[in-house]
Amino acid sequence: MRNLVVLASGSGSNAENIIRFFKLSKNVKVSYLLSSRPDAYALQRAKALGVNTMVFNRDDFYNNGKVANFLREEQPDLIVLAGFLWLVPQEIIKDFPNRIVNIHPALLPKYGGKGMYGDKVHRAIIENGESESGITIHFVNEKYDEGSTIFQARCTLSADETSSSLAEKIHNLEHEHFPRVIQQVLESLEQ
Repeated sequence: MRNLVVLASGSGSNAENIIRFFKLSKNVKVSYLLSSRPDAYALQRAKALGVNTMVFNRDDFYNNGKVANFLREEQPDLIVLAGFLWLVPQEIIKDFPNRIVNIHPALLPKYGGKGMYGDKVHRAIIENGESESGITIHFVNEKYDEGSTIFQARCTLSADETSSSLAEKIHNLEHEHFPRVIQQVLESLEQ
């Protein structure tokens, strides 16, 4: 049985979509959802779907080893960042090389890096007059949004695009592609 651990900080629509996608799988399960925010709605979504949850703070993630030790014990085949905004510590990256995956709401390498998430990305794309946007699913390394690209999907911006209409297009792409790409990454680990 392949084991996924999801890290989320926000509402958790991508996390829920991933959990639902693998719920009926005979060979993949989401064993835990970890969150850096005790008020993250992602925790409620995970619990409602029968997934274990854990909340951690900045000290647990960066200093005292609580999260790194938990992941070592759990030994997930893949760690999935689904709306998780903190930079992953070097220790965790070293323990899980090419086994941590993130999704970004733009076509990297453009519109990535520290502080570029959610509505900030969508507004920047519109303000710069881009004709398209999309999603990038990539491996995580020690820098924000600079790991190797696994997959990209694109969408066209309309002349009257708003950040909320673009966000909806991006969410649709995320929900369509993220679980399927995770499945492909897991299958590639078996080879």
